[in-house]
Amino acid sequence: MLMKHVVMNSQLPLLYCAKNCMRLASSPVFRRQRFLIRSLGGSIDYHTNCSSGKMQSVEVDAERVIREITPVLDRSRHKGQAGNIAVIGGCREYTGAPYFAAISALKIGADLSHVFCTKDAAPVIKSYSSELIVHPVLEESYSVREEDKKNISSKVLAEVGKWLERFDCLVIGPGLGRDPFLLDCVSEIIRHARKSNIPIVIDGDGLFLVTNHLELVSGYALAVLTPNVNEYKRLVQKVLSSEVNNEDPVEQVLTLSKQIGGVTILRKGKSDLISDGDTVKSVSIYGSPRRCGGQGDILSGSVAVFLSWARQHIEAAGPDSYLSSKNPAVLGSIAGSAMMRKAASLAFSNKKRSTVTGDIIECLGKSLEDICPAGSCSL
Repeated sequence: MLMKHVVMNSQLPLLYCAKNCMRLASSPVFRRQRFLIRSLGGSIDYHTNCSSGKMQSVEVDAERVIREITPVLDRSRHKGQAGNIAVIGGCREYTGAPYFAAISALKIGADLSHVFCTKDAAPVIKSYSSELIVHPVLEESYSVREEDKKNISSKVLAEVGKWLERFDCLVIGPGLGRDPFLLDCVSEIIRHARKSNIPIVIDGDGLFLVTNHLELVSGYALAVLTPNVNEYKRLVQKVLSSEVNNEDPVEQVLTLSKQIGGVTILRKGKSDLISDGDTVKSVSIYGSPRRCGGQGDILSGSVAVFLSWARQHIEAAGPDSYLSSKNPAVLGSIAGSAMMRKAASLAFSNKKRSTVTGDIIECLGKSLEDICPAGSCSL
């Protein structure tokens, strides 16, 4: 059969294929990744398919990751230990997206969830839920005179800055809009978050911002980008000066992450591909055929919580543990992706075509409980 395949496909001789596979298997990156995943009890993240020469991802055990990083609920813990998340977004036109991201963080299990939005958006977001802490501090160009922009920008940064150190993760972009002055202010917030070593999850219009200003996230290992199809296309065009390669998506997402300095990219699709430039993981479990708007906001809020839990988990494990070599941004992305898919599947089984974003949010708690019952998971 092998000889028949070689004759039929003269463009890929068997000898070349064997050498290619041996070269990949002997590479330091491959050996390191195989060791890490074996430690988790899973399989390698990607391999070369010898019939095509293309790198392929392997499904990761996402439920095991969730069980591993989700903290125990016990009476000794105090408010804030299970996560203090902030969403930077929300303007006149878009008030639903920041609410979905922030409330999802609470439904997953974060203790506190904040929204920093424009003054116009704040009353609307407050009306959605009394559970959220809403800060009406952002400004858009229409409400700021040119001569006042520098002063207003400093005030915005000061208002956000006095809270920054309290947060375990920022979600930047849901409902942000593309107002130039507002984006300039958010750029400064990102720079300050980096200086404080605070993880950031970037979605929606936040991706529009960083695609045009890659220096904001380049080289920041605690940054996660969560592009959809169109956002990913713009990133690829900007960074790689090419078009999306659906024939070899694993190789491309790996290269894209490397080119942005090792940020974690969660490419949303039929299977979510997650890469930090060293490894590629695939999450394709569960899911729903119903594609209502707002699911990306649920994902970003979920990733933020799991990222913060993964970071705490790794720090608690200590430098001598194999956990110390894992990337919390990757672990958080895996867990957030799987949780979103499971909740969407559960919501669809109940509501079918009438499923909306709120239905999925209400299924987050049960989805996590099914995988990791309260009190049974460990930190």
